Amino acid sequence: MIHQELQHVPELSVAQNMFLGRPLTRAGGWWVDKKAQLARATLILKTLDPTIDPDTPIRNLKVSQQQIVEIARALLDDAKIIAMDEPTSSLTPREFDRLAELIGDLKSTGVSLIYVSHKMNEIFRVCDRATIMRDGKQVGVVNISDEDEESIVAKMVGRKIDKLDHQAFVTDREVLRVEDLTRGNEVVAANFSVRAGEVLGIAGLVGAGRTELLKLIAGIDRRTRGTVSVNGAAVKNHNVRAAIKAGIGLVPEDRKKEGIIKERAVKMNMALPSMHRFTSAGLMNQARLDREALKVMGDLKLRPLDIEKTIGTLSGGNQQKVIIGRWVAADANVFLFDEPTRGIDIGAKSEIYHLIEKLAQAGKAIVVVSSEMTEIMRISDRVLVMREGRITKELTGSAITEENIARYAIKDIDQTA
Repeated sequence: MIHQELQHVPELSVAQNMFLGRPLTRAGGWWVDKKAQLARATLILKTLDPTIDPDTPIRNLKVSQQQIVEIARALLDDAKIIAMDEPTSSLTPREFDRLAELIGDLKSTGVSLIYVSHKMNEIFRVCDRATIMRDGKQVGVVNISDEDEESIVAKMVGRKIDKLDHQAFVTDREVLRVEDLTRGNEVVAANFSVRAGEVLGIAGLVGAGRTELLKLIAGIDRRTRGTVSVNGAAVKNHNVRAAIKAGIGLVPEDRKKEGIIKERAVKMNMALPSMHRFTSAGLMNQARLDREALKVMGDLKLRPLDIEKTIGTLSGGNQQKVIIGRWVAADANVFLFDEPTRGIDIGAKSEIYHLIEKLAQAGKAIVVVSSEMTEIMRISDRVLVMREGRITKELTGSAITEENIARYAIKDIDQTA
């Protein structure tokens, strides 16, 4: 079984995590055979991602690489049935290509696979049949060759999904300006601006520096040099507090680890960056908080609209709405989205797109990092492509294509080319 949520011990090595609970032993089972584990882990990882060092602590890997280790762990046993639950939620298209090839190899050897995913391109690429679930019930079993994406999606959500015809709300007013923003080799000399009502997409492969760039803008990581300005004013003493005060809000990639306090209620999670608005003389004004939470989360269509509910019990889509609502309540001017639809179903994904469009219509400056090229092309007015910490190209209008994004994400091409 390959779980959607990462199952590992951060302090242990990649190889140790792969053999957790089922170590290879010697001397009659008295000693763990670390050498044999390392050799076996190296062999498995070579088929998935040879750049992963099986001897390194797993905490040092990126989220996408940690997920590859989960897949490798499942492949250690000569299983006849392998269940994969959203195994590619953090993988790049190239990494998925490798996984699809591996699935093909496994099928050819007689292995059966159960592949849970809401990504239609994956379903049509690797599956022969599909069992469609809605609200915990089976609503259909279909042969993939007899269906198209639209028909399966309609069965999944019980209705036809509205297609988002991208509308531009870009004005001439500059809201966010980034100048020479640098952090070692992670982000090098980033320069760009975002106007009110604009959705700026940032594309690139995993490791290109996209997440690192957003964290610099949000004040989470310290910059080596450079400035971030909001509405013409440079953010002084650039840290998280200063960024929030300037009106910058981040919707992080790892929602459960960095975006929520899962044991707390919806309303408390929403109020985190603007708690001062709901306190007086050190006491929480619960009535004021409740009114604001009901208004904001109602506008964002949280279903059910229960602000007392523990956020950890909500679906991924609803958790994402609460995080977005956090910055709406804080009256942020700049919204930074890092993989905004990762790990949420198709119906919720469509709702997130509409929320981003609604924020743009309200004059917010929006930056979206996504590994899904179709997502970037669908919601962006302009796209920056990154490679190895640098912005390699700006794409606008008809130039925003999968071919161009892939070209500049892979090749070291000058920005002005």
